[in-house]
Amino acid sequence: MARFTPEFLDELKARLRPSDVIGKHVKLQKRGNAWWGLSPFKPEKTPSFSVDDRRGTYHCFSTQNHGDIITFLIETQGLTFPEAVERLAADAGLALPAESPQEAARAEKAKGLAEACAAAAKFYQAMLHRADGRNAMDYLRGREITDAQIEAFAIGFAPAGRHALKDYLLNKGFADEVLAEAGLVIKPEDGGASYDRFRNRIMFPILGARDRVIAFGGRALDPNAKAKYLNSPETPLFHKGSVLYNFTAARAAAADDKKPLIVCEGYMDVIALWGAGIKRAVAPLGTALTEDQLAMLWRSSDEPVLCFDGDSAGVQAAHRSIDRALPMLKPGKSLNFAFLPEGQDPDDLVRSQGETAMTEVLEKARPLVDVLWTREISLRELDTPERRAALRSHLRDLVKQIADKDVRGAYGEELSQRLNAQFQPPPKQGGYNRDGSGQGGNPFRRSGPWQGRGPGGRSGRGPYDRGMGFRFTAPARPTPGLKSPSQWVREASLVLAAIHHPALMERQEAAYFELDLADPGLKALLGEVLAAISADPTLDSAGLKSHLTKTGAAGTLERVTSDPQLGKHRFLRPDTEIDEVEQGFRNALAHHLFESTLKQEVARSASQIFTDGDDAWKAAAAAREELINSSKPEEDGDVGDSPKRITDALERMKQTVEKKFGR
Repeated sequence: MARFTPEFLDELKARLRPSDVIGKHVKLQKRGNAWWGLSPFKPEKTPSFSVDDRRGTYHCFSTQNHGDIITFLIETQGLTFPEAVERLAADAGLALPAESPQEAARAEKAKGLAEACAAAAKFYQAMLHRADGRNAMDYLRGREITDAQIEAFAIGFAPAGRHALKDYLLNKGFADEVLAEAGLVIKPEDGGASYDRFRNRIMFPILGARDRVIAFGGRALDPNAKAKYLNSPETPLFHKGSVLYNFTAARAAAADDKKPLIVCEGYMDVIALWGAGIKRAVAPLGTALTEDQLAMLWRSSDEPVLCFDGDSAGVQAAHRSIDRALPMLKPGKSLNFAFLPEGQDPDDLVRSQGETAMTEVLEKARPLVDVLWTREISLRELDTPERRAALRSHLRDLVKQIADKDVRGAYGEELSQRLNAQFQPPPKQGGYNRDGSGQGGNPFRRSGPWQGRGPGGRSGRGPYDRGMGFRFTAPARPTPGLKSPSQWVREASLVLAAIHHPALMERQEAAYFELDLADPGLKALLGEVLAAISADPTLDSAGLKSHLTKTGAAGTLERVTSDPQLGKHRFLRPDTEIDEVEQGFRNALAHHLFESTLKQEVARSASQIFTDGDDAWKAAAAAREELINSSKPEEDGDVGDSPKRITDALERMKQTVEKKFGR
């Protein structure tokens, strides 16, 4: 049985007027039968937000948000459904129903633990203002913590004695077992007497739902203490990975300020920012952010700011947060990162330079993708093609971790553009390049179509960018048009192989990104294929075709998939095993490269060495003949025998030319 029955929720809504609940967060004015105010969901100057007490609903005409008092708290305050109901029930004076006898027993037990924690918090607060707490108070004053901060965060002090808290709570009627289960005392495994967990420490109560104390954090005053900070253990009340220090108060402040939550590393940072007027800060409890904590943050802020110390430890903590958050990113939900000057934390910065300095740091916060990119390009040398290829491959693996399809595609496109900008070769100025090519290009270096003009002849970046492919240098002369119907079939077979077998793209990624096609329609179709598979590597053939039918290349897709001549190739059949598909693709690619580029280059190179003498000419001619023979189609319709034969023949041709020209 659901904990909140429809009858209970109806009773709750009947006891509260929406204008009263919503009016605590939005300034409302009565107009006719409804209340009107500025939208809490977006900035505006003219009221478009309406509250109707008779219907028990609100409606925002500028964003189309609509709901009741429960959904209002969920959408504007970042509460979960149970949290919203519990808050409203408290306002209405309505007791929460128990789900079952077992749940009732658990609730009663939790109540007892919470009462023990609340009593402990009062004890610690009292101790701070007594003689035993003088050193603790001196420490706080030295950190410029004011009475207002001490009161707002209920800061206290745990005396050094082993039984001070225990004796106090036992005298209040709490059982020793309750104190142990609440994490307030430690019971030795050998059965000895229990003793206080926190001793000689400044105490920070940790609040949960309904602002009740569920745990504590303690800062040691003894510099020789084993742990500088100590938190309560896991208890029925307290699960460290699901709690953020100061979360309830901070999310209310963030909602009022219409600014994002700030995540700091420790209690003192949160308290220092509060003292500087920045009251929307929270802190994890001594660990990196967990999935639960990220979900809590995103319920209140679309892009919370994670604030880290400017040292290497702070940067590493930021990187851990990125790795944790990356799979969870959703449209509009991300993180920003603010880094403080090295050696300083928010507490140091606020005390030394004031609120303005901290505000400037927050305003310079960098988006997650920036910090991710900086991390990846700084982790490795990028001075060789192989190292740059490793970076590209690693970035693709990171992007694949993002579960949301839209965000995954957006990250693929963004990182692709950054790769292209980072490794774009400088324009050729004449002479010879580092790879030995001159203005006419290196005759032994394949060139791709991606530089300068995208698929379909459009200038600028094409859809291939989404796959994070490097841009390759375009041929120096314009790509010639189709010379025969067989050339179209040859080019179409390469594209159709990827359409029928998207897994081929991962195996032959570099070849596809360098592929130079003369037919504009096929070039555009290939660009759409590359974009779709790069954005969603899990696409199968059916899904890919469905996507392509919605693009401008749909006509070319229909022609390619229905051409009877293409159906003769075994490697193009949908039911062919991927290994045979890959071999057929490599054969077809070798034939395409020879017919489109290498044949002309070999012939030109051979003619250039004609004057070198009969022996050189014969060697060149023999290499050319072998190259031609290696690319002849087989009888069954598949093309070529082995790309290695072409490669070997080409290498001999290259050596002949280099011998002639001394290169």
